[in-house]
Amino acid sequence: MTPITRLFDFPYYQKEKYTSIPDALVTKYDGKWVPTSTEEYLAKANAISRALLRLGVQKNDKIAIISTNNRTEWNIMDIGILQTGAQSIPIYPTISEEDYEYILNHSEATYCFVSDVEVLRKVNLIRKNVPLKEVYSFNVIEGSKHWTDLLALGEDDSNQNEVEDRKNQVKPEDLATIIYTSGTTGKPKGVMLSHHNIVSNVLDSAPRIPFAAGKSRALSFLPICHIFERTILYLYQYYGVSVYFGESIDKISDNIKEVQPHVITAVPRLLEKVYDRIYAKGLELTGIKRMLFFWAIDLGLRYEPYGANGLWYEIQLKIARKLIFSKWKEGLGGHLDLMVSGSAALQPRLARVFAAANIPVMEGYGLTETSPVIAVNEQRHGGFKIGTVGRVIDNVVVKIASDGEILCKGPNVMMGYYKDTEKTDEALQNGYFHTGDIGEIDAQGFLKITDRKKEMFKTSGGKYIAPQLIENTMKQSRFIEQIMVIGDGEKMPAAFIQPSFDFIKEWEKLHGITVGKTNEEIIANPKVIERIQQEVDTLNEKFGNWEKIKRFELTPDIWSIDGGHLTPTLKLKRKIVLEKYKDLYQKIYN
Repeated sequence: MTPITRLFDFPYYQKEKYTSIPDALVTKYDGKWVPTSTEEYLAKANAISRALLRLGVQKNDKIAIISTNNRTEWNIMDIGILQTGAQSIPIYPTISEEDYEYILNHSEATYCFVSDVEVLRKVNLIRKNVPLKEVYSFNVIEGSKHWTDLLALGEDDSNQNEVEDRKNQVKPEDLATIIYTSGTTGKPKGVMLSHHNIVSNVLDSAPRIPFAAGKSRALSFLPICHIFERTILYLYQYYGVSVYFGESIDKISDNIKEVQPHVITAVPRLLEKVYDRIYAKGLELTGIKRMLFFWAIDLGLRYEPYGANGLWYEIQLKIARKLIFSKWKEGLGGHLDLMVSGSAALQPRLARVFAAANIPVMEGYGLTETSPVIAVNEQRHGGFKIGTVGRVIDNVVVKIASDGEILCKGPNVMMGYYKDTEKTDEALQNGYFHTGDIGEIDAQGFLKITDRKKEMFKTSGGKYIAPQLIENTMKQSRFIEQIMVIGDGEKMPAAFIQPSFDFIKEWEKLHGITVGKTNEEIIANPKVIERIQQEVDTLNEKFGNWEKIKRFELTPDIWSIDGGHLTPTLKLKRKIVLEKYKDLYQKIYN
């Protein structure tokens, strides 16, 4: 078998090991799922490489890809670009045109591939300010060059030997991609990842994922421009998994039923929404069905892996799985055996209830700078512990600094930040990458993340507050959609809360009360404020007196990426949220 040392080796390995998978990559066009086989995938990638050489693309040129949704074309372009010794620059579609301009200039991208009209519009707004030679689109857009123009240009294979020469010149330690992190403050940083960084991470993570090689189906919908989903896609190719690309986050529910995947990757926010939807359906039940539903939920919330709760619990769980949880699984396509979660902390209650329902969520941990996986849970070999991100993967070393910061060393650690030696030297010290996260390793070797170093703050009384820990606990309430803990230098912690307006409308119906039609009316309603106060008071009991949320203010707008509250990976932009609600801050503290 051809050894995998560079990213473009993955599809060749797939073709060798699994012959040619007929539905290696599958995208929906005009309402129909269209499969691309491994063979066709490689044929098109080679045609792209030949075309790029004919356009004069040189080794180390930069080519940007901006796609609103994951799709077959993205992967073909990725391999086609990398084979020429050039680098692919994935860009988040949802960032501002100012950030597009910054990234395209900073990376000196020569070509750009866009998915749709909206992305093209944003690129065109800044086109005259960036060094792009040409822009191609994946969708057919009037007035835009189409990506199939390159397939046509590369159809003649007379320069394939030149492509092979270029491939042979690409070394594992060469730069493969620059990923611009969606920083919560300041300009994006370009993380330089080599072929070896990502390849090693895929191969070292692979033993943790229990795929039936060559027989599994995956649904991919997390942004491929993020290293988490991209590394997973290479992992799928390594295992011969058929990858179906979700149409959009809004259509995930329909796509899961159509595709019936065995595995998906998700972020905690999405899992919270899935659970809330299931819970809402349970509230609509009556009589014995309702009683059984909430009995099963209560059982699920007490779940511990490996039969730790004893025989009687396991007998009850077997009954709950047959009567209740099997229907959850049916609602998620009927075949879902595994969900992998990353990007933010997963609430332990979700890990428990989904594992009880036989749809386990394996939480992992990593950063763009670590390609990304540092640690991940696995069900086999006693490797699953709720409330942790699992054990550190093979060939990666983690140590905890004296101040609690997680330091990481291994083949997965980035080459550095592009054109920024100062930030590189700050992040990489004595061979270790400083993650900025605070954590601990328990006696069984499980890593637990407690907070972000930069996000922790002290009250005026000198007490440390870990906001993420409090926020994740408070989000267990179905009344609380988003929350940000504040109080740096103040006498007490407080919070901005975006209520779950959808749930409040259900609660309103259930209790036959009126709380208002608009979000502004809802957050001003004394009944709503009082009910959320009850939730905060209950969850406050889990914390020391100095950590308890003493006051909160509700916000009427939905916190979103477009609104500037969240990064594309759904993390809080704390400085921006603080600025948006400075009047509420004054109200709380003055």
